[in-house]
Amino acid sequence: MSTLQYLIVFSVGGGLLSLVGGLLLLSKGTWAQKFGVYATPFAAGALLAAVFFDLLPEGIEVAPADTVFTSAVLGILVFFVMERSLHFFHHHRHGHNPQADKDPKRFLVIAGDTLHNAVDGVVIAAGFLVSVPTGIATTLAVVSHEIPQEIGDFGLLLSKGMSRIKVVWVNMLTALATVVTAVTTYLVGSSEQLPLGILLGVSAGFLLYIAMSDIIPTLLPHKTKQKIFDLSALLLFAGVIVVAGAITLAHDLVPHDDHGVETVEEIHTE
Repeated sequence: MSTLQYLIVFSVGGGLLSLVGGLLLLSKGTWAQKFGVYATPFAAGALLAAVFFDLLPEGIEVAPADTVFTSAVLGILVFFVMERSLHFFHHHRHGHNPQADKDPKRFLVIAGDTLHNAVDGVVIAAGFLVSVPTGIATTLAVVSHEIPQEIGDFGLLLSKGMSRIKVVWVNMLTALATVVTAVTTYLVGSSEQLPLGILLGVSAGFLLYIAMSDIIPTLLPHKTKQKIFDLSALLLFAGVIVVAGAITLAHDLVPHDDHGVETVEEIHTE
């Protein structure tokens, strides 16, 4: 398969897989809550592995290190401002914030989910612009945090009075935003030579922001007496190990496509 075909398959498959948590909520609410509890710390580890074992190293290979790290900081700041000012990103705060059911309204939840999925598509495309293995690893990390997020989005829309059928259809349509932006970004990068180092840095900043600001704080103990290592901590480590291993395996087994690297090198030589 070509890189574009890999991109389409994994972005579509990842979008459908991310709906698993929400569909589980509709059928077995208690199962979904337990699943979300276990999936959340694993997702944090997966995001950290994708950032430090794949996106940042690949970015440094195609651009100066200071450019990549500056872009990562910029990505963190941009998404902080977006979340703070627009309330478009709801990640895992639905289940921890009692005010989440009151605001925002339905259209804001849907718009936020669509924007979030669109940004995920850009992040996935950035990985595939470097190589197929990097794209696969990035998709795995994105899907891992989308599953518990979709549980929150499904629950929030249901609490706003939307029927179960409509909730499923709305979330399937918003998931298409990932595929559209992923394919569009890839095609633009193929023809216009996107600054991959900056794009990878911003993508790393985005994933790092989600892990460090939205997920990991919810895993910290809130009681005075707490074990240093509990199940959530072990799942966090498991997420790092599994995705880091998947990254290594993907780079060993899947043929590399130097499409993105050659593009950036041509820019520098010109």
